[in-house]
Amino acid sequence: MNFLAHAWLVSAGSDDFLYGNLIADGVKGRDLSDWPAAIAQGVRHHRRVDAWVDSHPSVANARRRAPVAQRRYAGIALDMLWDHFLARDTAGQTDQNAIVERCYRLLSARSAPNRLATMMPVLVEQDWLRGYADFDFTCRAIAGIGRRLSGPNQLAALVPWLDDDYQALEKDFQTLWPALLAELGHTDPLP
Repeated sequence: MNFLAHAWLVSAGSDDFLYGNLIADGVKGRDLSDWPAAIAQGVRHHRRVDAWVDSHPSVANARRRAPVAQRRYAGIALDMLWDHFLARDTAGQTDQNAIVERCYRLLSARSAPNRLATMMPVLVEQDWLRGYADFDFTCRAIAGIGRRLSGPNQLAALVPWLDDDYQALEKDFQTLWPALLAELGHTDPLP
């Protein structure tokens, strides 16, 4: 899961808990004692969700379908693609708009950890969380993240696969998302 999905999953939590979920990928290490308790809980929640998602059979099946040369990077692309499906399926809904605006308010008011510090203002300014509803935007974002990694852009190399396997990946998401919501005790398929 990526930013929008993590935000959606914890939208009922405190601002600190939500913020911890949003910045978790930029927080290194297990020792979270330097963080306020609710932010640390948000980071831990994000990590538990990621571990659960990564071990889900639909994600494992999707990864197996990825091109062998880029399979190692498929998880990053899939996390962003899951946000695409969620953004597309909830576009224009009041709940989505409220969640996105809350995320942007938090990310604008607080600094992100160094690893995310330059990306977060761009995410807000360019409205990535709503932009993910557009598949082409999502693919450009995936390729953009790939440019930040060392070596050849393996994420950009995954974009043709995402396009070719789009319908199967959508079915994977349609299996994954309700299972994740059930795992976390959510009662509505889309809040």
